[in-house]
Amino acid sequence: MAIKSDGWIRKMAAESEMITPFESGQVRSMNGERVISFGTSSYGYDVRCADEFKVFTNIHSATVDPKAFDERSFVDIKSDVCIIPPNSFALARTVEYFKIPRSVLTVCLGKSTYARCGIIVNVTPLEPEWEGHVTLEFSNTTTLPAKIYANEGVAQMLFFESDEICEMSYRDRGGKYQGQTGVTLPKT
Repeated sequence: MAIKSDGWIRKMAAESEMITPFESGQVRSMNGERVISFGTSSYGYDVRCADEFKVFTNIHSATVDPKAFDERSFVDIKSDVCIIPPNSFALARTVEYFKIPRSVLTVCLGKSTYARCGIIVNVTPLEPEWEGHVTLEFSNTTTLPAKIYANEGVAQMLFFESDEICEMSYRDRGGKYQGQTGVTLPKT
């Protein structure tokens, strides 16, 4: 298994629409203003956060249960910024839609700009032949409110291509998150 470079990422984006919309270089400013960078990097792709957020709240004193998640535990926000309360978290989604090739496993890591502010970005691996908008989890580990910027870079995707094709892809087994288009809550 080998990590893939910027040239491979550009080729896959053009040939198989692996990332849509796709930015072939690093974007560091928009409309004359600095932004947290996004787009193709040397060995990965920095994704953006869309302007749809679900901010966790415990107003109903619910128990967090992945088998029976109470949707009332979130407040929906559509905005250019999201304020995450101290020691809480929010869900969002990527601007980009992914179509992962059958021979590729994709791993996501948070950007250092957010990590250095105590904001952890968590994403599970994108398995071979998974497709959709990626649901992002932002954990605010600080005792202060934390700000997330929509339409700016939040995490980096790394693509690992195997020299063998997997026997069973995410699509083959009918994965429950296949084709997700919005911020997607836990499913069983």
